[in-house]
This record gives sequence, C-alpha cells and structure tokens, in this order.
Amino acid sequence: MEYIFIICICVLTMIILKFAWSIKIKDIKKLKELGYDKGLNEITNKLPENKEICKSILKMLNNENVKIEESESNQASLYMVLSNSIIIANIKNAFTRVQTVAHECLHSIQNKRTLLFNFIFSNIYFIYFIVICILAILKINPLPNTVLFALAIFSFINYIIRSYLEMDAMINAKPLAEQYLKREGTLTEKEQETILNNYDEINNIGIKLYNYTLITKNLIKIIIYSVICIIFI
Repeated sequence: MEYIFIICICVLTMIILKFAWSIKIKDIKKLKELGYDKGLNEITNKLPENKEICKSILKMLNNENVKIEESESNQASLYMVLSNSIIIANIKNAFTRVQTVAHECLHSIQNKRTLLFNFIFSNIYFIYFIVICILAILKINPLPNTVLFALAIFSFINYIIRSYLEMDAMINAKPLAEQYLKREGTLTEKEQETILNNYDEINNIGIKLYNYTLITKNLIKIIIYSVICIIFI
C-alpha cells in the first residue's frame, strides 16, 4: 500500500508542477520551430563558424585552455569536465547557436569540484537505480523501503546539483551572447535585437521546461522502482 501512496505522490507532484509552471505541449513545439526559424537563421548565418564563436567567447571569459571539438553526430553540445573540452553538436542551422556555445563556455568556468561531483554522482545515482531494480526483481532486497528512501535522497541531491549548474549557465548565456554579438559587430543593432528578443522567448520556455523535465525524470525513477516492488516483492 505504501508503494501505491508514493506513486500517487510522485504523479501528483508532476501534475502540480505542470500546472504551476504552465508547461504546455505547444510551448515545446514552439521551441523547435523557433530554433530552426529560417528568417532568424539567415541573420546568424552572417556570423563566424561555431568553433570561432567558441574561441572568441572563451577569450572573453579568459579561459582559452579549453579544447574545442565539433561533432556532426552529437544531438546536444556538451562541456566535458574530465577532458576540459567543449563538444559542439550539429547546430550550424540553428539561430540559437551563439547562446548554446555561450552556455557551454560558461560551464567551462564553473567550479571544477562541483562539475566533477555532478559527473561522478550522476553515474553513481544511475548505477544505484539499475542495481536496486535488479535486486528487487530477483527478490534479494531485504530492505526495500530503506532503499527507496535512499533513492529519493539521491534524486533530490541529483536535482539540486544539476539544476544549479544548468540554471547558472542558462541564465547567464543570453547576456554573454549579447556581449559577443556587440563585440563581433557583424550584425546590425536591429538584427541583434531580433536575435536577443527571441533568445528571451526561448529562455522563458526553456528554463522552466528543463527544471520540469529534470524533476520528472527523477520522480519516474522512484515510480519505476515502486512498481517493481509492488510486482515482485
């Protein structure tokens, strides 16, 4: 019975947050449409290649020792703390590319201890989740409730650390992109204003959507484990 109660609490939490943050499917569609808007892309196509943009922004941040790589196969751009490198995804046809690159550059100047902790803890958290699910299925988990409590704590810590790092980069990426556009000087003031206004629109949707998605992923892990316990224990 307690597992059903926990599942209900998790589902109710997701519903409440969806309502409180006004998460709508049409907003997700709007993000995709804006990201690949042809008119906006024509403006940002006047700017240098992504790698050059990255080098310029890193120079602005006094952090030029970061390796820069481009990957056509990657769906998302990443900062890799272990190798101190930025991998730029296939975003050459997205007008958001300046803000995306700025986002990853900001990750590169975040506290390395926090970044390393996030990397290590995220992997431990995922492995822990897989292991406890397997143990529950095999019926060799003597303390299922304690394990569930630990999963909830791990989920909370994962959210706090991950959201702190991402919110810091998300919030500061637009001002950094604006600073870059002004220094670069290729775009007219009107073109810069158009791009930056659309960055604001994307961030208004994207920030709350990222938080909701991160919380939901953690709650789903708790729900999955609870369902397994109901079935197998």
